Amino acid sequence: MDLDSRRIKLGLQMKNNVVLPATEAYVDEAIKAIKEGKVIAVPTDTLYGFACDACSTGAVNRIYEIKGRKQASPLAICVGDVSDIERFAVADHLPHGLLDNLLPGPVTVVLRRGESSLLEKALNPGLDSIGIRVPDSSFIRGIACGSRSALALTSANLSGQSSSVCIRDFEDLWEHCAYVYDGGLLPSGRAGSTVVDLTAQGKYQILRPGSALKETIDILHRYSLEEIQSLLEKAGA
Repeated sequence: MDLDSRRIKLGLQMKNNVVLPATEAYVDEAIKAIKEGKVIAVPTDTLYGFACDACSTGAVNRIYEIKGRKQASPLAICVGDVSDIERFAVADHLPHGLLDNLLPGPVTVVLRRGESSLLEKALNPGLDSIGIRVPDSSFIRGIACGSRSALALTSANLSGQSSSVCIRDFEDLWEHCAYVYDGGLLPSGRAGSTVVDLTAQGKYQILRPGSALKETIDILHRYSLEEIQSLLEKAGA
């Protein structure tokens, strides 16, 4: 029995949801679930994550319930292409080509939402910024493109626990997802994405080192952005 067949068999044995391979053949099914306001588990280019329609208040609340996470903790969003970012955040202050060099990849860029953002006000209430991902993963990007929305995205684990690099890491939470998409063991080493704040013109601040710190800083310096003292440096001062 091949790997896909074993995964499908495992899924059929489950009572409340299905484990499926994270391949192009299953993108449409994932899109349908997202449009119906459901939560799915998907691999990214760093970790496994829970995803839902970022413009559905009910779905976003469901993610918080699954993770046991306080709603004061912000969620990031995932879009299908770099060109989609301007639908949800302000990026016209950035040097031309910067985002295209950072993304797709294991980087979360934090930008201001702006008044024209399509995001629901219920997503991260009280915050005027949003973390945005364009993962180097055709599967999740295909879902985001097909949903014609942004995906709310957070790590597939209970709040405060270790991040997941394979679906077995969050097996206890499968029952809360419409589908769990298996992309195998991810190589990130649980580091997650590098998070960089780009809200200030001509400046950047590293909020989390993540798995692509050096590459990210090299690109930012290439575009002559100046670093604001990081939160980690401030804590150690």
